[in-house]
Amino acid sequence: MRTIIDILHPAHVHFFKNFYFELCERGHHVLVTARRKDCATDLLDRFEIPYCCISKSTRGAGPQLLEFLTRSCRFARIARQFRPDVLTGIMGPTIATVGRLLRCPAYVFYDTEFAKTTNRFVYPLSTKVITPDCYQGSVGKNHLTYPGYHELAYLHPNRFVPDVRCVREAGIDPNQPFCVVRFVGWWATHDRRERGLSTEQKIQVIRTLERYGQVVLSSETDVPAEIADRVYRGSVEDVHHLLSFATLFFGESATMASESAVLGTPAVYIATTGRGYTDDQVKYALVHDYRDEQFDAALATAERLLESPAATAAAATASRARLLREKIDVTEFMLELFEADFGASEQRTFGSELVNGKTKEATR
Repeated sequence: MRTIIDILHPAHVHFFKNFYFELCERGHHVLVTARRKDCATDLLDRFEIPYCCISKSTRGAGPQLLEFLTRSCRFARIARQFRPDVLTGIMGPTIATVGRLLRCPAYVFYDTEFAKTTNRFVYPLSTKVITPDCYQGSVGKNHLTYPGYHELAYLHPNRFVPDVRCVREAGIDPNQPFCVVRFVGWWATHDRRERGLSTEQKIQVIRTLERYGQVVLSSETDVPAEIADRVYRGSVEDVHHLLSFATLFFGESATMASESAVLGTPAVYIATTGRGYTDDQVKYALVHDYRDEQFDAALATAERLLESPAATAAAATASRARLLREKIDVTEFMLELFEADFGASEQRTFGSELVNGKTKEATR
């Protein structure tokens, strides 16, 4: 089987990394294309995953359209050389477009319902759109669901073991209560309707949570000087270890709220819009979901959970156990799906330096 994985965001690296390594170990040929956004290519380097960088993230409707057209042309050229059996990625505008043009199957994974502009464009062009079964959007006849979340592709116990050393190396005592806080930049195309917390609210979050223990702050944007010394300076790939040992997560990131939930750490998620998967995790009392105008209620819930850390941890542990009984190892699901659909395809010879096991910059 010959597969191209297209990476658009750092979270996509985590989602596909185990899938990539398992395919390689099973003798399949895999090529990774990437977009230089935040730390996406840094993570690929860190995990020693070879890739072709074909575009750089931009902001604004015009530049984003130009980037999409440019990277689609580059991706098409690479795909013609590699001759894949299947293209895959999250969100999928490039793979869906090129897949249709080259008559190559495109398997798109997604979990964000309110990215309506992208979804209306991508879903009809895709061979399969694969989502968690709690996804609340309309897809079509090519819709395939599974009982899980994206985060269970890399944080399922079969795939991830928390390491307390990473917590200590970040200057945190794992035996004392601490919180992880995340502020989002709202630059993505699907984030344009989001408002986010005000500067005053961000400061209030930190000062309130610090009454109960240390606060570790992760932010996509510059933070006020009053709280800048709380910003996490450690390795990006170690954040999941921090989330696993944290007493609480509070923030605007649905992904990090879901990561916390599957790790058994209660999450207070506050944003303009919700997600099907965070709604599902509310049922397990692992995510507490609030809209922007409910800021006071969200902060009050965080305080309530922090006032009794032992009881909060015990309840979260039991809830996580139930969640894991009812959900699946998503990487294993992906492997079974792709090998069933494409595993018996004809094995072709390599036809390009793009698949010689080395990183190649395609943007020059």
